[in-house]
Amino acid sequence: MMKKYQDKLLITAALLIYALVLGILKIPCPILGLTGIPCPGCGMTRALLAAARLDLAGAFAYHPMFWAVPILYLCFWKDGKLFRKKELNIALYGILAVGFLINWLRGLFL
Repeated sequence: MMKKYQDKLLITAALLIYALVLGILKIPCPILGLTGIPCPGCGMTRALLAAARLDLAGAFAYHPMFWAVPILYLCFWKDGKLFRKKELNIALYGILAVGFLINWLRGLFL
């Protein structure tokens, strides 16, 4: 059981370091750089850094789904089971997926 939490802390630390390096060095999205197509998460690092500064308008401008990251992180810690009912978890993931898809399509065509 303790190994599972150690692994999750290690993954968390790696993602934080990755995001901070990208954000501080202002490195563009690696997927965008390789393919020329923005990924569904493009702007998320800047959005989260803006939210950390309590600049919620800026965070929303960078990526309107920035608010989903804490929810997804909580799901990560709870092994994907935020709710007791499986249907609610599926609905949550479906709503978040549709939100990311809409934002991604908006970014592709606007």
